[in-house]
Amino acid sequence: MRAVTVIPGVPGSLRLLDDYPEPASEEGPILVEAVSVGVCGTDIEIIEGQYGEAPPGADHLVLGHESLGRVLEDSTGTLQPGDLVAGIVRHPDPLPCPNCAVDEWDMCRNGMFTEHGIKALPGFARQRWRLQPRFAVGLAPALAEVGMLLEPTSVVAKAWDHIDRIGRRTEWQPRHALITGAGPIGLLAALLASQRGLSVHVLDLATEGPKPALAGALGATYHSGPLHQLDLEPDVIIECTGAPAVVLEAMCKVGPTGIVCLAGVSSGGRIIDFDAGALNRTLVLENNVVFGSVNANRRHWDFAAEALSKADPDWLGSLITRRVPLSEYAVAYSPGPQDIKVVLDFTA
Repeated sequence: MRAVTVIPGVPGSLRLLDDYPEPASEEGPILVEAVSVGVCGTDIEIIEGQYGEAPPGADHLVLGHESLGRVLEDSTGTLQPGDLVAGIVRHPDPLPCPNCAVDEWDMCRNGMFTEHGIKALPGFARQRWRLQPRFAVGLAPALAEVGMLLEPTSVVAKAWDHIDRIGRRTEWQPRHALITGAGPIGLLAALLASQRGLSVHVLDLATEGPKPALAGALGATYHSGPLHQLDLEPDVIIECTGAPAVVLEAMCKVGPTGIVCLAGVSSGGRIIDFDAGALNRTLVLENNVVFGSVNANRRHWDFAAEALSKADPDWLGSLITRRVPLSEYAVAYSPGPQDIKVVLDFTA
């Protein structure tokens, strides 16, 4: 079968293989035919050789962690042929650590987890793949065109879950949420904020293109100016850019007893002249919390599936700015300036 692969650590090794092996039965009893795979910055970084790990004994890593497929067979009866399904990306470590032992594998403490398309597990950018039932998330038929958005939605579902948990330290009645960054993660974070009934603000550099309209369609207020100039003290900030200056400004901008979730990953290597003492004083005296969040466990994937089923399918479809057939796979991994979400289509 056909599969999109790289040799981890080797820049420029992206290839479409025509003779990749069929998925081994050991991968799981649920056999799935690929429908589409979402492309994200993680894929680009793996292609550039920044990280990535092939499965044991293999030279190649199949890309793709934002999956959508249709069940071909399931001997367990968990799903039925024709059902839409997505595969959970991270699997617990084999020891397991205390968190993985209770299915909180997103919080793995020893780093021995594995991840489809990223670390030691083949990804979903192949024509067929298999799953264990615990890692298979069924989707409503209405999500046939947008179900690959489940993985990024699970990431922000976890962020909101942890925000809610932290908020319960006091009488928690948030009203205003600010999302910095209007990429897929940021817009999906704004979607979940709007579903919670919050007043939503979205900040991004873009002044043209689809981002302002997508935020507006959620009822959110869109901003493109400097963060420190906003006339707003948000109760919650979800920082999705990873830009160091924005990260620091977000910590300073949140209101008293506010919560800042860092969901973007910084590249590092940049030193900023910053008054750390003033930031410390603000965080302490206003009882603010700053935390980082990445990945998701089964609970968050289920939350995400519910959130997508409630969302406007046309709005979700508008996040997908390009659909690329498998035969033109390389084009999918070359992001354009107006792209929000690019999808590799296995049915075209």
